[in-house]
Amino acid sequence: MGARETVELTGHLMDSGILSRVLDDIRDYGGDYVIDRFDVGHDATDASSARITVHAEDDASLQRLLMRLQARGVNQLDPGEAVVDTATQDGVLPDGFYATTDLVTSVRLGDTWHDVENPEMDCGLVVDASSGRTRVRTVPMSEVRAGMRIVVGATGIRVSLPEAELSGPAATLGGGDTADRPQAVVVRQVADDMRRAQDDGKRLLWVVGSGVVHTGAVPAMVALIEAGFVDVLFAGNAFASHDIGVGLGGAATALARSDLSAQAGEHGHEHHVRALNTVRKVGSIAGAVADGLVTSGIMHALVTHDRRFVLVGSVRDDGPLPDVHTDVVEGQRAMRAEVHDVGYCLMMATRLHSLATGSILPASVPIVCVDRDPATVTRITDRGASRGRGVVTDVGLFLERLALELVPDHRRG
Repeated sequence: MGARETVELTGHLMDSGILSRVLDDIRDYGGDYVIDRFDVGHDATDASSARITVHAEDDASLQRLLMRLQARGVNQLDPGEAVVDTATQDGVLPDGFYATTDLVTSVRLGDTWHDVENPEMDCGLVVDASSGRTRVRTVPMSEVRAGMRIVVGATGIRVSLPEAELSGPAATLGGGDTADRPQAVVVRQVADDMRRAQDDGKRLLWVVGSGVVHTGAVPAMVALIEAGFVDVLFAGNAFASHDIGVGLGGAATALARSDLSAQAGEHGHEHHVRALNTVRKVGSIAGAVADGLVTSGIMHALVTHDRRFVLVGSVRDDGPLPDVHTDVVEGQRAMRAEVHDVGYCLMMATRLHSLATGSILPASVPIVCVDRDPATVTRITDRGASRGRGVVTDVGLFLERLALELVPDHRRG
């Protein structure tokens, strides 16, 4: 074939299955390979390494293949120097742009390696020297402006896998004495991870769906907020409006069940839209809390304890609430502005918001996803080159036990 490059990868290549996935990627992209060297670690804790010569039909195909392999943590043996091109249109990256991964990334310009700021999947890399020193950062396609200097091709790029991955397959947790023991262990591990992140000075990010309200987990979430275990929360209009619907007058809506009775209230949808209208009249969720209209619930706790939240809507939304970003690009900007210093992310009963958050988080941020749908858990935790901890269970049960682990005085109700 017309173009080739030698790459190398290191890690627990056999146990993790990463080597077979790399070889599958090469064939899927129409390439071929020769394994030049494969060193297997002697002990179970030893890392293995492989050196592979990759062949492709032409250089353009090779560059795309190398970018794909870097999502697996594979680097070129001789990375060379990065190539930079200029964007000619707003919102359009140059042809052949380097498509980023969520891994820690460095770019070689001249003889100097520059760490990429805010690693994020599926972006471009912009080289900026306007401040007097060279910076390289990710740039979403929508944020590209004509004149930006953008990295093209895969040369001069180096990525690093996280030092340790979280546990592998998702755990299915349910009721009964046998299942209670592993569930308690998983909850305790998550609680320990949260404490560890806080000890490291990192923030705890929560991504939640309306199932948190449906399953009666509001008291548990409020206890976690009050105890300082929620720093920033991402959600949609549905979650916030259902939570506020319960907090306004205490009646359940047809969509958000009472947090204690789990029974849909009579005339619930009317109460739902009246709750939305009440908050819209005031102008903000914080205003509704300040005026004494919203006196309980998760949004009330976030406001009263000065915790950050970002609400991004969808085409299905009623209202929506005045704090909701209805422009998804603006919503993405607001979410990106809040992922700094995040050390741990908990995703509860929401596929779309979790996927959106996972795509903007660096691979170094551990995640735990809790959902009753195994397909949702698998898709979210197996993102990019990193894996998260997946828990297939009722989110209300999980949050109740997590609150009891972290806030011993918490009692449901």
